[in-house]
Amino acid sequence: MSLTRAEVEKVSLLARLLLTEEELGWMTEQLGAILEYMALLGEVDTTGVEPMAHAVEVSNVFRPDGVQPGLDREAALANAPHRDAECYLVPAVLGEV
Repeated sequence: MSLTRAEVEKVSLLARLLLTEEELGWMTEQLGAILEYMALLGEVDTTGVEPMAHAVEVSNVFRPDGVQPGLDREAALANAPHRDAECYLVPAVLGEV
């Protein structure tokens, strides 16, 4: 599949990329080569090959999710430089409150 300069210009517009004339020529050539390679891969006989998401078998290494008790308010506010009885105190961003 060959790629035209107009198609690369349209894709660059959609991606909000400002490409120079030199970059448009380079990208047309490079993206065209990638699409030709993908077309070549499409010709490979994959009969009997099971689809997969990864080339190697992977397993989940995370711990299982579970409900755990959270911090009480006093522990959560213990290291706050400025606080009141209920929450952190931060400087006003939009002016005086």
